[in-house]
Amino acid sequence: MASHRKEILAIALPAIISNLTTPVLGLVDVALAGRIGAAVVIGAIAVGGSMFNMLYWIFNFLRMGTSGLTAQACGADDRRLTSVLLWRSMLVAVLVGFLLLALSQPLCRVVLDFMDADGTTAALAARYFDICIFGAPAVLCSYSMAGWFIGMQDSRAAMWMSLTTNAVNICVSVALVYGAGKGIDGVALGTMTAQWAGALVGAAIIARKYRPEAPGLSEVLKPSALISFFRINTDIFLRTCCLVAVTLWFTHAGAVQGADILAANAVLLQLFMLFSFFMDGFAYAGEALAGKYAGRGERAALRTLVRSLMLTGVWFSVFFGASYALGGDLFVRLLADDGHVVEVARQYMLWAALMPLCGVSAFVWDGVLVGLTATRVMLVSMCAAVALFFILYFSFSSRLGNDALWLAFDAYLLCRGAGQWLWWRLGGRVQKG
Repeated sequence: MASHRKEILAIALPAIISNLTTPVLGLVDVALAGRIGAAVVIGAIAVGGSMFNMLYWIFNFLRMGTSGLTAQACGADDRRLTSVLLWRSMLVAVLVGFLLLALSQPLCRVVLDFMDADGTTAALAARYFDICIFGAPAVLCSYSMAGWFIGMQDSRAAMWMSLTTNAVNICVSVALVYGAGKGIDGVALGTMTAQWAGALVGAAIIARKYRPEAPGLSEVLKPSALISFFRINTDIFLRTCCLVAVTLWFTHAGAVQGADILAANAVLLQLFMLFSFFMDGFAYAGEALAGKYAGRGERAALRTLVRSLMLTGVWFSVFFGASYALGGDLFVRLLADDGHVVEVARQYMLWAALMPLCGVSAFVWDGVLVGLTATRVMLVSMCAAVALFFILYFSFSSRLGNDALWLAFDAYLLCRGAGQWLWWRLGGRVQKG
């Protein structure tokens, strides 16, 4: 258990640092927009940032799908296979990235229509989108490289990619907005330049540290391997769609209850996001280490790893849950100035404090199952949890109002972890596709 804790922390801590710096990219853009002066610019960048969050979130399967397979190959000490997996994932990332570039105009129109922004804001958001979309190949390649680094037990490399992206974004954006007076174009160019800088740092680390073999195209495009790769990624993609559906409905259900409920729910969800930044680090450790032990065929080590991850996760969930229960008002006041919103949020603080306890198992098992490439189990458990979410919400919303929404959300988190635990107890194993 002690050796596992060292391995877990070696992977989790750099991942946590990387996660905590991720919001900086959007915050810098919004801060610079505020300095430009016009409220419509702030709105345009907020809309543009949300557009890319929606778009790139869908393709996060490139990271998760790559990490588990790579970790298993790394555990089996199959250097050639790790190289093949890198090139295969990168090839898919490049193709999808340039497909997004080719479809950028219709994509922009569809997403802007969904956002329903006013004319001036939409026009500026479209300009921001038209520039930032040229970073799409870099972002998707960064996903592939980050997944590969985690599979290779090297989350520090992924951290350096993230830190580079944020540092370049700050420097270039400030120079273009303040030095060259480029306005919203400067913000967008800074973001796009930073994305390419992060990708280039990742590529440089791979070339210098790992020197991967260069397999033939026929090996990279081997049909059976591609089928397995896309099966895993399809499961993750569909799971992400389910997750997005719950998130969007949560926002919608709050909105129909009024602006105060919507604002209070949004603030309280930020508490869950803070917890998730930490727990995602341990999920990454689960991906890397579970895949490694599966690749070695070390079932006993895998079982002790799961226990160690779960124990660590429970301690973190208790800490965060207790902090929110006892100091939730302080957290909320840091995020919201409106006294009425704070008062409304206080009514649902207990539900927010339960989120870490209900969600810890899901985070741990998601990481372990990605490492075992048991993505079909993740999808099935997610579907069951989503069904439970909507059943509870529609059954109790008329009587409990917003409490029903929070009850459904906490139950959804709990169900995800419970379904995955049940699979493990029934003798779950690695799934090769």
